[in-house]
Amino acid sequence: MTIIQAQWIGEQALLSKEDFERLLALARKCEPIDVQTSYELPTAVMMKLAEVGGSFDFWNDCGEDVYSVEDGEPV
Repeated sequence: MTIIQAQWIGEQALLSKEDFERLLALARKCEPIDVQTSYELPTAVMMKLAEVGGSFDFWNDCGEDVYSVEDGEPV
């Protein structure tokens, strides 16, 4: 059995290069495969990836909420 790990981002799946290569190898056993790749992600996909990827989760920590309306000087 082959296990493929993927994460859904909207209508697209994000998977490792290793898992992608496994899928290609399996597909090529059935028929010839032509892979067309693009390294440019649509803005909506990049935004969804940033949202679900966890890179900005630190903003939710209590320690990050250190300023209040009273801080600073009026402009």
